[in-house]
Amino acid sequence: MTLSLSLRPLLCGLALGACLATLPAHADELGVRYGYLQWQPDRGPALALLTPEPEDSGLQGARLGISDNMSSGRFLGQRHELESTIAASEEALLEALAAMLEDDIRLIVLNVPAQTLRRALEISGDQALLFNAGARDVALRLDDCSPYLLHTAPSHAMLTDALAQWLNLRRWRSVFLISGQHEDDQAWAEAFRRSAQKFAVNVVADKAWTFEADMRRNASAELPLFTQGPEYDVVVVADERNDFGDFVPFNTWLPRPVVGTQGMAADAWHPAVEAWGAAQLQNRFQRQAERPMTGTDYAAWAAVRAVGEAVTRTESADMPVLRDYLLGDDFELAAFKGRPLSFRDWNGQLRQPIPLAHPNSLVAMAPFEGFLHQHTELDTLGYDRPESRCRISD
Repeated sequence: MTLSLSLRPLLCGLALGACLATLPAHADELGVRYGYLQWQPDRGPALALLTPEPEDSGLQGARLGISDNMSSGRFLGQRHELESTIAASEEALLEALAAMLEDDIRLIVLNVPAQTLRRALEISGDQALLFNAGARDVALRLDDCSPYLLHTAPSHAMLTDALAQWLNLRRWRSVFLISGQHEDDQAWAEAFRRSAQKFAVNVVADKAWTFEADMRRNASAELPLFTQGPEYDVVVVADERNDFGDFVPFNTWLPRPVVGTQGMAADAWHPAVEAWGAAQLQNRFQRQAERPMTGTDYAAWAAVRAVGEAVTRTESADMPVLRDYLLGDDFELAAFKGRPLSFRDWNGQLRQPIPLAHPNSLVAMAPFEGFLHQHTELDTLGYDRPESRCRISD
């Protein structure tokens, strides 16, 4: 059968359309590859830890960040992919890091202790941009910085500054501080002592918890005696591992509220945060992970989302280009905390409001009105530029 001249262009056009339909939606699709690495040492059994940190805390946050990046990325010709490893040992984690670098992954989120993070930096050097989603050590933001390390986890100083601001605001300025024996407890307590001085809070008693007794049986007898002393407005607990802190409320000598790592606590995130569209984030995370979002999840999510925002704005997946944009004045991240977040260009710390909450309810969100700063109130939390010896963007 001979086709008429008028039909030939139409059929050719249809055939060409069929051929084009088989091609990728974006022939020049921009690929962005992320790594996620996790290792936390076994802390041993904790006496009162009824709700331990989920084993995939952090990983689920990174996965949600990838999903959120793809929600807009698929329309912009971007493909965001995550490769993850939860390692059984520090050496296994460092081997996984080396493998990612060999595989040309240049954007890596880590949920590891501070010392492991330092070892990771020695391996990666200037090959990758690392995001700290787990370590809160002040030294990493104060004088032990790297131009290739950004922090989405808040430091101990940011958390304790948020708490001290609130105590000052409530005029609860005389505190009884109890600190545990572990290294993290001591780091938290030292950060709080600095915050207390910074925000005119008076530590009238400062005691170390050294008891080995089973507080499940002895709390009502031991803690009233332990908390005798001068008059105080509030008890502040530094017990990161939760060895004794949950037994302090309602067992103090004076009838006083308990804050710190137990009672009303400061963290990067809390399941009770619902304002500023946060309920939608909480619901999406719950559907994905089948559990509430933790502070570590939020830090990992924020790291991945920050990169996604930078990729969209720069139209690049090149690590140096993304790093410069993230540390620049134009970067802002909408992150369900009521204010846009940004990175401090001197030490790589993500500026962010800090929720103060007890287990089932949000109390407040720091920083608070009245604590002024010449640039942004968010810089009243943690070490400000003049206090830090880091200058990573110079």
